[in-house]
Amino acid sequence: MHPAFQNLEIICTITSYVKHSSLPSLASTCRAFEHPALNALWRDLESVKPLVKCLPDELFGSDEGGVALQEPLDDRMWHTLFKYTSRVRSITVPDDMEAINPLCLLILSCSSAPASLFPNLRKLKWYASGTHCAADFLRMVFVPSLLDLNMDIPSASSAFFSALSSLGTSCPRLQNMSLNYGFRTHILSFNASPFITRPICQLHHLHTLSVCDLGIQGIEHLTELRVLESLSLKFTIPSAWETVDLSFPGFHNLQSLSLSTLTIEQASNFLSSLQFVRTKEIRIDFLDQDEFTAIPRLFAIVQERCDNDKLESISLQGDDPEHTHTGQSIFAPLYACRNLTQLLIESVCYISMSNKELGQLATAWPKLQVLQIKCYPADDPIIPTFLGLITLLGRCPALTSLTLVINVTKLNGIDLKRPGGGCRNERLKFLALGNSPVKVPVNVALIISGLFPNLEKVDCWDAYPMVQKKSVKQQWELVNSIIDGFSVVEERSFELWSDL
Repeated sequence: MHPAFQNLEIICTITSYVKHSSLPSLASTCRAFEHPALNALWRDLESVKPLVKCLPDELFGSDEGGVALQEPLDDRMWHTLFKYTSRVRSITVPDDMEAINPLCLLILSCSSAPASLFPNLRKLKWYASGTHCAADFLRMVFVPSLLDLNMDIPSASSAFFSALSSLGTSCPRLQNMSLNYGFRTHILSFNASPFITRPICQLHHLHTLSVCDLGIQGIEHLTELRVLESLSLKFTIPSAWETVDLSFPGFHNLQSLSLSTLTIEQASNFLSSLQFVRTKEIRIDFLDQDEFTAIPRLFAIVQERCDNDKLESISLQGDDPEHTHTGQSIFAPLYACRNLTQLLIESVCYISMSNKELGQLATAWPKLQVLQIKCYPADDPIIPTFLGLITLLGRCPALTSLTLVINVTKLNGIDLKRPGGGCRNERLKFLALGNSPVKVPVNVALIISGLFPNLEKVDCWDAYPMVQKKSVKQQWELVNSIIDGFSVVEERSFELWSDL
């Protein structure tokens, strides 16, 4: 044997390039390849079916339409099965219980079964219903080595919830956890809350958590998780903590806080119940807002409760901005967040903004890298022009992505040869300018290519009235075609100068 094959690192590298279907043959080649090839073969299971296929066909039969165990496994067969299961690092359970049932039968009916079939399991993805058999399988895969748990549960039995309640003691090292209940979220989250609240507070290594509302006690437990970095909460019904005056300690070490709520008021009430929130990112998705004052109140609470120096990203996404019309002044409370690098506002309300007001926004947040304000009244004359855009570029030089409605028909004061007067942004990779109609596509293309020399095209979104949608789309396609032509000319000019 070549000396290189005595190096385990080299062998593992070789196995990583071998097709999955060829790994069994590689494992049988020689002793040097056996263990690395088997490790690669069994490391990540998209289903537990391969394990069941390793068992003798005569082991299972049918009984009243279900699977029945015909005879127990002997010690030799257990040893063979464990030889494979002990190598498994991740398991995905699709919405198919066919393969799980045989494994559960083996464990329940055989006293000689290993205490844990999957002692080295790191990650579990679950997309199946929470049946009684599924509960038995959870007890099999909830092991101390488990680090990542992602569950999407369309339905669940009390036995399944009971199995979930053992998470805190069975998987003490769990770092990332996500529980989703599909379209029956409001029912299942209410039933599951008592079973998962207590184990969550025992998971002291939890870094990432995504769950539904856990109630007053659950929220209080979450504030005690000192290493928690990312928290995502989904509220599908009015919460208990909204009806009483509460004050939770808050979160002091978050990187990201995400709230999915019924109304914007629900998000405001949750944040106001916290004494303090130190996080880099806040994301709020809501379905409806009851009052015109809801957004200003939310931003005021964010400014009051959050660490203004640490907060770098704010995202607010609604469902329909039709009934709310406001101005740039709603952002005033957030001007205290001087280190903001991302502001994303989508389908929240119609926002009117003049060139001067856009300049005020840019002055408040000079570190902006991503600005998205995708809300506007189609017939509002108070929207920025290219002059406001140039001011924004000068005060926010780090911009890489910009989504903003501007009036591209007003070109007064713009020098087509030097549209920014020397101000340009070579970092910008994405630009969307809404639904503004274009009068002279070549002039618009000249200005955009002059301001953003590395931009390949301009994006827009389908918010035009049906009468003008086709014509406006054609105008923007022509703008992009001209911009592309400019870039080709520039490349060829550079090549010619390089050859001289």
